[in-house]
Amino acid sequence: MFGKKENTPENPENNKVQEEKVDTVLDDAKEAPEAEAAELSAEDKLKAELAELQAKYLYLQAEYQNFRKRSVRDIADARSYAVASTLVPFLSVVDYLGMAQSAAEQSDNLEALKQGMNMIIGEFDKALDELGVKKMKTAGEKFDPALHDAVGYEKSETIPEGMIIREWSGGFTMGEKLLRPARVLVSSGNTPDEVPAEEAKKEE
Repeated sequence: MFGKKENTPENPENNKVQEEKVDTVLDDAKEAPEAEAAELSAEDKLKAELAELQAKYLYLQAEYQNFRKRSVRDIADARSYAVASTLVPFLSVVDYLGMAQSAAEQSDNLEALKQGMNMIIGEFDKALDELGVKKMKTAGEKFDPALHDAVGYEKSETIPEGMIIREWSGGFTMGEKLLRPARVLVSSGNTPDEVPAEEAKKEE
């Protein structure tokens, strides 16, 4: 009817075309869920990777915060230990000072007090030695601006110019480090005193 070919045994070609269309539709129907499933699995994979990276980031952040706290605590402990190890050698010096004070209040024996002071100085030097602190020798040494502070110059008949006459306050070193320079009086040698200009005119 109207020239349309019927699906009959007399029209095998038409039947074949129709079968191929049906097969194509069925194949598309089968492939569509598989493609959608593949797309969803890729998205889920990305989400899983993102979640894993976020977990690693949070873990590293927590580790860093713990490291900072440990570092602050370690620095505080190191400072406390350094202070304690520095003070311990001087505790015996404090004991001797207390005994010397009690002895001075109860006795007028100057010789005994002198001996006590010598003991205190000995303990003090021992404490410094335990810490590696050395008192530098100054008297009779050549003045060195890297180690000494000159508080003044003094004419001397016997001590050459530039040599230290006496010490005002001691200098200390710890290894190669200068803790405190020595304050010293330096010889200006046997140089004549300068005559003021007015006095020189009067002599003329």
